[in-house]
Amino acid sequence: MPQNDDVRFISSSIKIPAFSPPHQLKTPFHSLQLTPGNKFAKLPFNFNFDFVRNQSFFHRNKVSNKSPLFCSASLVLSDTETGPAPAQSKTAGDSGLAVQLRGDDSGSVTQSKNVGSGRAAEEERVLISEVFVRNKDGEELERKDLEGEALNALKASRANSALTVREVQEDVHRIIASGYFMSCMPVAVDTRDGIRLIFQVEPNQEFQGLVCEGANVLPSKFIEDAFRDGYGKVVNIRRLDEVISSINGWYMERGLFGMVSGVDILSGGMVKLQVSEAEVNNVSIRFLDKTGEPTVGKTRPETILRQLTTKKGQVYSMIQGKRDVDTVLAMGVMDDVSVIPQPAGDTGKVDLTMNVVERKRGGGISGGGGISSGITSGPLPGLIGSIAVHHKNLFGRNQKLNLSLERGQIDSIFRINYTDPWIEGDDKRTSRSIMIQNSRTPGNLVHGNENHQNALTIGRITAGIDFSRPLRPKWNGTAGLVYHVRFRNLRYYGLISHRAGAHDEKGSSIIRDFFGSPLTASGKNNDDMLLAKLETVYTGSGEPGSSMFVFNMDQGIPVSPEWLVFNRVNARARQSFSLGPASFHFCLSGGHMAGKFPPHEAFPIGGTNSVRGYEEGTVGSGRSYVVGSGEISFPVRGSLSGAVFADYGTDLGSGPTVPGDPAGARNKAGSGYGYGLGIRVDSPLGPLRLEYAFNDQRTGRFHFGIGPRN
Repeated sequence: MPQNDDVRFISSSIKIPAFSPPHQLKTPFHSLQLTPGNKFAKLPFNFNFDFVRNQSFFHRNKVSNKSPLFCSASLVLSDTETGPAPAQSKTAGDSGLAVQLRGDDSGSVTQSKNVGSGRAAEEERVLISEVFVRNKDGEELERKDLEGEALNALKASRANSALTVREVQEDVHRIIASGYFMSCMPVAVDTRDGIRLIFQVEPNQEFQGLVCEGANVLPSKFIEDAFRDGYGKVVNIRRLDEVISSINGWYMERGLFGMVSGVDILSGGMVKLQVSEAEVNNVSIRFLDKTGEPTVGKTRPETILRQLTTKKGQVYSMIQGKRDVDTVLAMGVMDDVSVIPQPAGDTGKVDLTMNVVERKRGGGISGGGGISSGITSGPLPGLIGSIAVHHKNLFGRNQKLNLSLERGQIDSIFRINYTDPWIEGDDKRTSRSIMIQNSRTPGNLVHGNENHQNALTIGRITAGIDFSRPLRPKWNGTAGLVYHVRFRNLRYYGLISHRAGAHDEKGSSIIRDFFGSPLTASGKNNDDMLLAKLETVYTGSGEPGSSMFVFNMDQGIPVSPEWLVFNRVNARARQSFSLGPASFHFCLSGGHMAGKFPPHEAFPIGGTNSVRGYEEGTVGSGRSYVVGSGEISFPVRGSLSGAVFADYGTDLGSGPTVPGDPAGARNKAGSGYGYGLGIRVDSPLGPLRLEYAFNDQRTGRFHFGIGPRN
């Protein structure tokens, strides 16, 4: 089964019982009643989280059990002097004519007359002389604004107009649709001046308070703000529907399984909201093989469960579920991960099953290659190769052991690294990493010479332990202790001396470089130091090129009087944004060192990830530095894009303060800028960058890099 980096949710559903359907109005005439078409409000379990929107959830109950929300009753023609006439056959000119219009249970309206019935009768028009809006007792409404709302809602019913039953029915719907009335009954009265059409309405109550049940994660302030403008006003159903849509939208935007499942208007103008939230009842892990059949897993279930932020009792969030899937995939031992929510019986809760497909082997051998930024000459400048033996799931706890070797023309790194991504028993997601390393890296960033007759390698023996934990969303912190032993070798092309120390062409030990600058801070062949380190990392979306901020600090600890004591701080930030098809990228980095430190630890300026147009470290090397970069990239075709850029870097005049002033001995300017063009090609390794830049000396140079600019 191919690896699936995206969350996959298999559709299922929970049905949350809604309110009871309204009872039919018990009057001498049938009522036209509009109720929700579905008995249940459905919460769909799918990635798009497509809520059923704009449904009516309204059910109006009164203490006196009066009429339900949407109803229209009979249209009765009666004589004002004799009262309602019995249904009997009369001539069209008879003043005792009685016509009854009433709605059946299906919502249609029929017209009954003794002279006949049917569609032709429904379309028969009756001349209306007057149109009034009255309360349910036939009296004038106390609030003229409500009377105006009802009259404004009418479309067909006008004085001196001939109306059909259907047109009257439609106007009844319009009055109800205005949102201010819970019932409307059209009554036609035969008077001396003609037929008077009266719409007897029952306004909604004035809003006096709110009761909200079942909203455990919905902020109370959100609800209060939604209803704040309605206090003391007549409840408007349309406005109430907008509020309910906004509440459902709040849940949907956050991927939460929740919605308003019912609304009641109680006596005294109290509105009762019933909110249904699907809480997590249980979370379980199921191991599957490549064919999708259940199998026995190598990873301990508790190792997976502790990675999840979704816990029992929480309202299930699909956004949070996706993050959990990404987290489990990031363990590096799974080929596929999916989450299946299922209803937990009739409790209104959900059971989550996480299906995982483990990789066939937890360990293996890998190889690769790269480019070192510190080498600028030779037949294959900067090219390095690597091989590693690793195991990513020791003891089924996701613990990792890695043995790696990197080798280049000058570079040589052998590393043993053990990582426990989550220390057992810790509830803060603290990880522990233990490392032992023997390395040799180029020293010509600081101690190189313009004739390239020889170059230094920096030898390091390093052992350390780091502890890291998330500080808050998008922030991560690392603290640890690192022990360093550093020594120098003088390299001749074609031969590398592996003896600890620096040697000249005759094999004699040296402690100064070609220009007489010291190679160690202690004046001996090697330096010893114990560093306490602290690192804080902020990442935006986590995607390549997104915003980022990194702060590092190293502090030397004087375990012995001969050991070095210094402080180094370094920070770098990256911000990107898009404007049309173009993307803008800005990078800024800076640092400072205080105390007694080896000259080669000075900050080098210039190169592929610094000031382009210069070789590595040729702008300067100082105790302090600042480098800024701006870049505009734009798509060209497919995965190919172009870029224009400009860089600037300076040592802030701190070059002479570095022990031995290696930058001054090599006539480095200490500041400079570069600008140029480049192309980018997306690849599995990250963006491949090929650039050509000019520096402020009008000298051009090609640069090649892998991944986003640091």
